[in-house]
Amino acid sequence: MPHPDPSIADTGVRVMVSRADFPALIAVLRDEGHRVIGPTVRDGAVVLDDVAGVDVLAAGWGDEQEGGRYRLVRRDDGALFGHGAPAQSWKRFLHPPRVRLWRAEGNRDGFTVTDGAEESPRQAFIGVRACELMAIRIQDKVFHTPTATDPVYAGRRRGAFIVAVACGQAGGTCFCASMGAGPAVGPGHDIAVTELMDGGRHDFLMEAGSDRGAEVLRRLPGRPAAEADLAAAANLVRRTAEAMGRTMEADHAALLRESLRSPHWERVAQRCLGCGNCTMVCPTCFCTTVEDTTDLGGTSAERWRLWDSCFTLEFSYIHGGPVRRQTASRYRQWITHKLSTWHEQFGTSGCVGCGRCITWCPVGIDITEETRALGLERRAEQGGGDGSGGGA
Repeated sequence: MPHPDPSIADTGVRVMVSRADFPALIAVLRDEGHRVIGPTVRDGAVVLDDVAGVDVLAAGWGDEQEGGRYRLVRRDDGALFGHGAPAQSWKRFLHPPRVRLWRAEGNRDGFTVTDGAEESPRQAFIGVRACELMAIRIQDKVFHTPTATDPVYAGRRRGAFIVAVACGQAGGTCFCASMGAGPAVGPGHDIAVTELMDGGRHDFLMEAGSDRGAEVLRRLPGRPAAEADLAAAANLVRRTAEAMGRTMEADHAALLRESLRSPHWERVAQRCLGCGNCTMVCPTCFCTTVEDTTDLGGTSAERWRLWDSCFTLEFSYIHGGPVRRQTASRYRQWITHKLSTWHEQFGTSGCVGCGRCITWCPVGIDITEETRALGLERRAEQGGGDGSGGGA
């Protein structure tokens, strides 16, 4: 689905901004009334939070990410975006984990019901990775369609200014290249940034993806981008794609449809804790539940929408008990929806290859390895392989 702002276009505005002048971007966005959010360092991880100035960004920090492992490490080059995917996704700022839907207040005539949602904020996101930008486009198909629109998401999405960042190095658990989600920035941004540190320089190639992005760039100090700058950015992204250590099975959608009765699900279940971490950090998972609360006096009531997970027993509960009682069935539901039936619903995969589900799984279950194990099993059944291998 296209960006809600119809002005999105390739404006051709491309400028080079030095590291010393990068704070001007934040200043301009704040002057326009945006709440600026970007990658910062807190609690031993890169997390998304308010950014009042460039000094708050995760400058000079990188990370080591592997299955069930995250470690923040110092870089020696001062890169602003030299880390992998932050611990959180941008989803929380467009599809908040907790939203009040309505509030009812008692009075003499009964109850007065008011809309509980807050006014949509103007937010500017700095440092949106290519995979995360695709995740936002995927969520557009869930929450913001011509036939079904979530007003909370639509309002936040409409007011969002997106500064996307091309990845300069492959993350430890990412596989966006095999999902067609990166590392080059795709459509849907207002400004695309590539951090260039070759030859001792520290500059940022900034390219406008919308009319409002072009207007912001015209207010920044800088020089027009040269062909050599564009070539350096293209080479950086190409090297990042080539360095990616994980890939997803090419035919994963069909593979998952054909593997519903595979014994491999029980092998995964022996390791899976059913904690739901993978769904909480996923940038596209959208499951929610509803919670009603009342005060002790019975004079007011509220209805809240909360993030939920298909890994909880209650999620599939109907009269008589939950449909998916076993961990194996819940994991199968999640990965099969993400990689296969999502195509039938929304026309794309539900996975963008950010690797968060691998990093933040307590036992290091790897979605690419589990899918590869299913592929080996399927090919062995068809006489095309020995079926050896399995999950990491």
